[in-house]
Amino acid sequence: MSVIDELLEHNVFYAQRVAHPSLPTEPRRKLAVLTCMDSRLDLFDALGLELGDAHLIRNAGGIATDDVIRSILLSQLLLGTREVMVIHHTRCGLETFEEEEMQNRIASKFESRVPFRLGAFRDVELDVVSTIATLRSSPFIEASDIRGFVFDVDTAALTEVEVV
Repeated sequence: MSVIDELLEHNVFYAQRVAHPSLPTEPRRKLAVLTCMDSRLDLFDALGLELGDAHLIRNAGGIATDDVIRSILLSQLLLGTREVMVIHHTRCGLETFEEEEMQNRIASKFESRVPFRLGAFRDVELDVVSTIATLRSSPFIEASDIRGFVFDVDTAALTEVEVV
């Protein structure tokens, strides 16, 4: 049985015991969280969120890409979110390679470079600052509060990054 088949089997039992027909589409806490796709991050539990509380927007590195800005824009305009929380984490895979080397590796394998930045970085706090700067400089983000944090995957502690 494939992993996907196992998950589908689990869903049958999940759907029988958990149903949320009355959850509104708008997040109760008017919050959007931009974070990494890393499988070690259980932010609902770590932040005390319930289903329906917030939008979680995930990609490799929690980077403020055009698609992330699109998602936050729609989250704000259509669904009323007002705050954005940026959460990056320790021991991220994007710290394990150099941007140019990986671009060359991809070009060698696929005979073409990707038309986007992969997001390699060396300092997680500086990367949070950079992500917040990108969001704040976007004319499409109207959040009243954008704050950044680093999640320690070993201790589960969240530390706020000071942004000036």
